[in-house]
Amino acid sequence: MPSNSAQFAHLDSVDAERWPSLVYVPSAAGMRIRARMAEAKFAKHCAQAGLELSPDGEHDLVVDHAQLFDRIALKGWVGLAEGYMAGEWRTDTSSDLVKVLKGLLASGYSPKTPHMKQDPKLVSGEIPPELVARYGGDGMSAFAGHFSTGVPTTERMSRKSFVPAAGRGKEPSNYFVATTHFAAPLETMKHDLGDAQARSVSMLLDEAGVRAGTQVAEIPCSGGAVAIAAASRRATVDAVVTDSAVLRTLRERLTLAGVADSVHISVTEDPSQTLMRRAGRYDAIVCAEYFETLPQLERRTRLQLMDKLLAKNGRAVIQSVTATEKLSGPARDAMESLRAYIWPSLEYSDSDELRRIADKYTGLRVVGETHAPDHLALSLKHQLTTFQGQLREAAADGFDAVYRRLWMWQLALRQAMAELGMLDVVQYTLTHRQRWGAR
Repeated sequence: MPSNSAQFAHLDSVDAERWPSLVYVPSAAGMRIRARMAEAKFAKHCAQAGLELSPDGEHDLVVDHAQLFDRIALKGWVGLAEGYMAGEWRTDTSSDLVKVLKGLLASGYSPKTPHMKQDPKLVSGEIPPELVARYGGDGMSAFAGHFSTGVPTTERMSRKSFVPAAGRGKEPSNYFVATTHFAAPLETMKHDLGDAQARSVSMLLDEAGVRAGTQVAEIPCSGGAVAIAAASRRATVDAVVTDSAVLRTLRERLTLAGVADSVHISVTEDPSQTLMRRAGRYDAIVCAEYFETLPQLERRTRLQLMDKLLAKNGRAVIQSVTATEKLSGPARDAMESLRAYIWPSLEYSDSDELRRIADKYTGLRVVGETHAPDHLALSLKHQLTTFQGQLREAAADGFDAVYRRLWMWQLALRQAMAELGMLDVVQYTLTHRQRWGAR
């Protein structure tokens, strides 16, 4: 055991090998004073947010173990997340957890949060399909849906070109992008999530022009929904999987859907090496909510790969969660907890970033965008509610209590950010741009 840490009885059930940062609580010199300061700041922001901490009567959250404040003093938002994962503070319901996180973010709660070094033992290449089955509306999809009652409005918007002037040739400094905004959906139930996710898939495939005979690449495969829907349209699909652990489940889903013969699965950590020999082959390339989890340099590499793989008249369609101008410093700090335990390179950039990369480093151009922030918030709400109702089943699947609380935390945190208007879900349509101007 490290000399500057201590172990406590309430952590005896935590797997020390899997969750080393949770088992040992920091106890360095001066930690008591720092913990008291952290407790006072936490209480102040809870009061500002109107959050009740008292365990007697009505309350929004309860702190059961003071070691929570040692964690916050050392790691800020990551410590707050670890305290929740360790069971040192709790809420009665998932909606209360969202209320707490939303209140803290809105109040500007900003404990000093250092950048965390990622422990590779705690990160898998993709979300385990058994876990997604416990909160995905269709049992296989982790991405946001588009609900049927959200009315879309489309207009052509002038966008600044990011192509360097020296390489622009006859291209104008601005071009038009067909931009669609989805209004907030009407009241929905959690069982509407599956239909909404199916609508996201249909939007992706419709915009990519997928029909009988289309050659489709899904990079990476998003659990099976996109590949199954494309194959059901009698397209031929190449699906890339970056983690072999999901392969068996994916093949079972394809077989049950009766499309196994139409979908070829490639398992690779580097899609560029596997797919490069297929340059110019694909009429359509689809990606659902993966771009934002890639390192910055890899985002450029991934778009350059799509540029090479896409046929002359093909289309690439990417669904991604992006940041709005409301994304605050405290929210960015809170995201360190997601980078520490789930997605080490997660970064929600503004919606112009993908256009910027495409313009500067590829021959692709964004010709269409859809924006549906309220649909993202509602999707996360239903995912969280669904997961809370499936906690026993998740335990039976082998996910321990810490992991289950981690997943509650990530869904609640992102829901809180979305409800505060900090996040948006965008679908981008890209085509090869013409040398002499925009499409």
